[in-house]
Amino acid sequence: MVETKGITKSFGALQVLKGIDLSVNDNEIVAIVGPSGAGKTTLLQIIGTLDRPQAGTVKVNGIDPFLLNEKERAAFRNRQIGFVFQFHQLLPEFTALENVMIPCLINKRGYDEASRKARELLDFLRMTDRMKHKPSELSGGEKQRVAVARALVNNPTVVLADEPSGSLDTQHKDELHSLFFELRKAMGHTFVIVTHDANLASLADRIIRINDGIITA
Repeated sequence: MVETKGITKSFGALQVLKGIDLSVNDNEIVAIVGPSGAGKTTLLQIIGTLDRPQAGTVKVNGIDPFLLNEKERAAFRNRQIGFVFQFHQLLPEFTALENVMIPCLINKRGYDEASRKARELLDFLRMTDRMKHKPSELSGGEKQRVAVARALVNNPTVVLADEPSGSLDTQHKDELHSLFFELRKAMGHTFVIVTHDANLASLADRIIRINDGIITA
C-alpha cells in the first residue's frame, strides 16, 4: 500500500529525516507520533508527494510517484492520495458540497457524477442538512467532516491526516476519531495520521514513533 525506504530530507544544514523505512498495509490505520520538529509532517508531505526526498524511495500502491513528471505526479496525487489538514483548508466561497466535489472535477469526472459522489459521502458523514452551507456557516467539527469527505471523494489508496483533530474541542475530537474507524469499516480506507493526541494514537492499529528524524519504535 505505502512503502518508504531510506528516506532522507534536509533543510539547509538541518537534516530532518535520516533514513526512514516504513510500510503501511491495506486497510490499516497508522498513527505517527513524536515531539515537535521530529520530522513527522515532513515525512507525511513526502508520502503525499507534496515534497521530494533527497534520497530514498516512496511507493504508493506499487508506484513510485517521483519517477513521474510533474503533471503525471499531480494527477497521481489527485487519484491516489487524500489529505486532511488541521485547519480544514476549505475554499470559503464554495458550499460544503462544492468543496467536496472539487477533487472529482479536477479528475475530469462529470459534474453529475461528482455531485452524486459528494452527496453520498456527506450523507454518510451526517452532513445532509449542511451541504449548501459555506465554511463560515459550519462548526469546526462540521468543517472537518467536509474535509474528510473531500479527501475520500476520489476513493484514494491512502488518506494522510496531519493533526486532524488539533483544532477541535474534546467532543468533536472524539467524533472525528470514531469517524476514521467507521470509514475504515464501511469503506476499507487506509489512514496514516500524524498526531500529538495520545487518545487517537492509542486507537490506531499501529503507532510509529519518530524522534530526531529516525523511527525509534
